[in-house]
Amino acid sequence: MIRFAAIAAALLALPSASCAQDHRSLTSTKPQTAESSFRDRLPEDEVIYFVLPDRFANGDNSNDLGGYPADRLTSGFDPEHKGFYHGGDLAGLTQKLDYIQGMGVTAVWFAPIFKNKPVQGPKGDESAGYHGYWVTDFTQVDPHFGTNPEFKAFVDAAHARGMKVYMDIITNHTADVIRYREGDAAQYAYRSLAEYPYSTRGDVNGPPINPGFLGHEVDTPENWAKLTDPAYAYTPYVPESEEQVKVPAWLNDPAYYHNRGDTFWVGESAVQGDFVGLDDLFTEHPRVMAGMIDIYGNWIDRFGIDGFRIDTAKHVNPEFWDAFVPAMIQRAAAAGIPNFHIFGEVATHGVDAALLARWTRISALPTNLDMAFAAAAQGIVSGTMPPAAMARMLEDDPLYQGGAATALRLPTFLGNHDSGRLSMFIKQANPDADDEELLQRVMLGNALLMGLRGVPVIYYGDEQGFVSDGNDKLAREDMLQSRVAAYNDNDLIGSDATTAQDNFDTSHPLYQQIAALAELRSDNRALRYGETAIRGYDTEPGLLAITRHDPASGQRVLLAFNSSAASITRAVAIDYATQAITPLAGQCPAAIAAPGAAVITLPPFGYAICELTGTAGD
Repeated sequence: MIRFAAIAAALLALPSASCAQDHRSLTSTKPQTAESSFRDRLPEDEVIYFVLPDRFANGDNSNDLGGYPADRLTSGFDPEHKGFYHGGDLAGLTQKLDYIQGMGVTAVWFAPIFKNKPVQGPKGDESAGYHGYWVTDFTQVDPHFGTNPEFKAFVDAAHARGMKVYMDIITNHTADVIRYREGDAAQYAYRSLAEYPYSTRGDVNGPPINPGFLGHEVDTPENWAKLTDPAYAYTPYVPESEEQVKVPAWLNDPAYYHNRGDTFWVGESAVQGDFVGLDDLFTEHPRVMAGMIDIYGNWIDRFGIDGFRIDTAKHVNPEFWDAFVPAMIQRAAAAGIPNFHIFGEVATHGVDAALLARWTRISALPTNLDMAFAAAAQGIVSGTMPPAAMARMLEDDPLYQGGAATALRLPTFLGNHDSGRLSMFIKQANPDADDEELLQRVMLGNALLMGLRGVPVIYYGDEQGFVSDGNDKLAREDMLQSRVAAYNDNDLIGSDATTAQDNFDTSHPLYQQIAALAELRSDNRALRYGETAIRGYDTEPGLLAITRHDPASGQRVLLAFNSSAASITRAVAIDYATQAITPLAGQCPAAIAAPGAAVITLPPFGYAICELTGTAGD
């Protein structure tokens, strides 16, 4: 059970209403949120809420089965199983926009809503497409979630509030429909370009096929016209019952897929292989490229959405993004959407900024989800990494195409539907931590997320203290009243509630903290646009101190974080022209200690955000 005294103590670290009000008079460039101006906001101005529609709110019970028969292996609906549909839908999301916006959220990103194959998987290990990543029809909303008009109603309702809508899209693969004649015998093992070239059937010793084809690197209509036989590695076929299941119709032709077997995640298989059995699209092929541009351009045209998160982006050849991204930016601009935000998923579990930056240089991907930030934040807050890990990651910001300015637009996060929640990492590393410590550590994570550079992404349920037992399905708990035993036995942070009841408590201390920090971020340009300077860090749990400076307004802010279980007092270097310190959140020094230095005291797992005034240019 939560210690409610701990909640009161933790809330003391939040920005006071008087401080926030005082600062608004100093900053006249707060991003506008009125309906008439939300399109003008830059990506840096957003606070994003990432949600799986199926697990959020059920606004229409009539679509729970998606129009299919009641059998769970046909409809995919089984609210007692963590791997099946639970009933959340677009109507529920629309009804809960007050709740979402109340946190200071300005943009909603949701998992794919396209029509999915309801159930797939081997007998006895089936699961459903509740997550949205097993698409069969790229033109329609999945009937479990609602209809295209209901999606339009959601987008219009969000826009009327000045909120943006980001779609999660997939170009790498479709649902698992295509089979291989040799697949079962070969266990769908990956078959390489060297051993199974386009020029022979079966292997290098097989009969010749596709005469004159010079490989997918030669991108001319004449060359692609010579690739007529897709049976170079495996012999693909579509079961009769699913021959026309995919929409648009061109997706039903196996020639537009790689058909090389399952990826083993490295080398050419990372791009050419099937992603855990899903049909891997031949994204080098001009028909596939044109088809995907048409599909997603139509979603922009029809619904006026504001951005794309691109699933499995590093499993697609970079040349595809060189055509796709500019086409989407142009399509959005023509629709009156000037700041269309595109960010890719380049998966990594380490503090590997170089990998993320590389994909902004070898392709036209403008930004990627900042998985390096997530890994550093998880490690620092859980105590398994020192603050030096975050400092080192921030030092790599110039690696991105466009330099550190690009890093300001990277969506940052603490946990997600794949890796698990921040609270999971904290509990795994600190099994003896009490409720007070868990709450303080999570709040420290939120402060890192909302204070450091990047566009913060709140993973649904984190604001209600959700604690995943693991990753993937175990990190996709229900906000609606849950019937999943593996969710309902979790001890939530900051609350006596369980997931057996719905969880939309706007008084929850984490909801309140996020709302306060979001307002602080909105009120202070330096927290959105500020350049980062590392001011100090420890190589064991302890201090991380940085300043952020917004050149346009001249505002400077000092941010200090304590990842240790002990109170610390440290001198921190600041700009020599600083004459005064104004607290924005936490306990800031009352005054500078000397020109160029401030002495700051932080409680265990505490943080402070302080405005520095009197600097040159103020």
